[in-house]
Amino acid sequence: MNNIIEKPRLSFWQIWNMSFGFFGIQFGFALQNGNASRILQTFGADVEHLSLFWLAAPITGMIVQPIIGHYSDRTWNRLGRRRPYFLSGALLAALALIFMPNSAFLAYLLPPILVGAGLLMLMDASFNVAMEPFRALVADNLPDSQRSVGFSVQTFLIGAGAVLGSWLPYIFSEYCGVSKIAEPGHVPENVVYSFYVGAAVLVATLLWTVITTKEYSPEERLQFHPEEGDADADEKKGILSIFTDFSKMPVTMRQLGLVQFFSWFALFSMWVFTTPAVAEHIYKVAPGDTSSVRFADAANWVGILFGIYNAVSAGYALLLPAISRMTSRKIAHAFSLTAGGLGLLSIYFIQDPKMLIFSMVGIGLAWGSILAMPYAILSGSIPARKMGVYMGIFNFFITFPQIVNGFFGGIMVKQLFHGQAIYALVLGGILMILGAVSVLYVQDGKKLKK
Repeated sequence: MNNIIEKPRLSFWQIWNMSFGFFGIQFGFALQNGNASRILQTFGADVEHLSLFWLAAPITGMIVQPIIGHYSDRTWNRLGRRRPYFLSGALLAALALIFMPNSAFLAYLLPPILVGAGLLMLMDASFNVAMEPFRALVADNLPDSQRSVGFSVQTFLIGAGAVLGSWLPYIFSEYCGVSKIAEPGHVPENVVYSFYVGAAVLVATLLWTVITTKEYSPEERLQFHPEEGDADADEKKGILSIFTDFSKMPVTMRQLGLVQFFSWFALFSMWVFTTPAVAEHIYKVAPGDTSSVRFADAANWVGILFGIYNAVSAGYALLLPAISRMTSRKIAHAFSLTAGGLGLLSIYFIQDPKMLIFSMVGIGLAWGSILAMPYAILSGSIPARKMGVYMGIFNFFITFPQIVNGFFGGIMVKQLFHGQAIYALVLGGILMILGAVSVLYVQDGKKLKK
């Protein structure tokens, strides 16, 4: 078993089918990002408390993803290695999508706000169960020369799913005649129906990937990675080996951690505070007024804007491999993060809601790169036998900045920014630019191949 066989290159449609489930994952994720704050405010959450409720998502992700990665590295059954995990995650996320907007009707013993927060935790944990095995699947099946393409196709599908997920409440209200307002304490029907559709799309797309995508058997993997046949002491420690793997993470992963901190702190601020920021700063809605038509218009427009930045990211993702070859993966990511930082900063200076479209273009460039470039840089530095667990551990650098933001973001808005959520977006823009600077110092040892 000394002869190493190169993994065969896959066709475009094989890569597409392998990544198609991410369309559904991001469809549901976009519904969560665009509407969770709105739903929680409807159930009585104050704007300065929103980030605390959103803490459920990154905390569960920090715990779940390394464990799922660890066990998916060691799993093999009739469904394969990664597929059992992202299919089960999709089914649980679909249930949470169905129940979350109906929290007011489910709250027999607990206040709706707590039921909604609990379902947000379940939803995000389920997305986490599905997401990282999907990224590991791309790294498992593709040779290094195709990984930038693989992650870029994945990012395109993420963007396309997010566009439809973000726009669906607006489409239901403006083109299908579904009500966009509701009685105080209840979620409008256009949001409820959108969550139902999201659940169906999520399950359907994940099933497509499960049915159409082949995973390499353990015997085939040994041909590509003979070193996997040599189990080391860490492998025998079971789940505790996660801590050993964490302490021995590659230098590239440690360096990317700082980039991820800046990027995801900014993204968390954007997802949590854009709706109240736009409603109060641009639509001039009074703080706490969540049942007015103007608040509904602002919230629906934020959904459209989120769809726009995801549409930009989808198209940009297809250009990233070429941009990376002409420059480098680090320079491409630095440029993209700078554009995103400027996009967030520009929101402060805008008074016409339509002008926010230009802000979303910059944010879309950053989002497209955040979903592809760090993983393309990272995958070449990870031992193949530990791809799943390290992809899960890498999620620590996504969840940790969100947890920090969750604890201190609302306090900053209330105490430092005097209740004005727009300044949370300004801070996010500054941090994203700092992320652009820090990525230039990351070690990327793999040369890109044409």
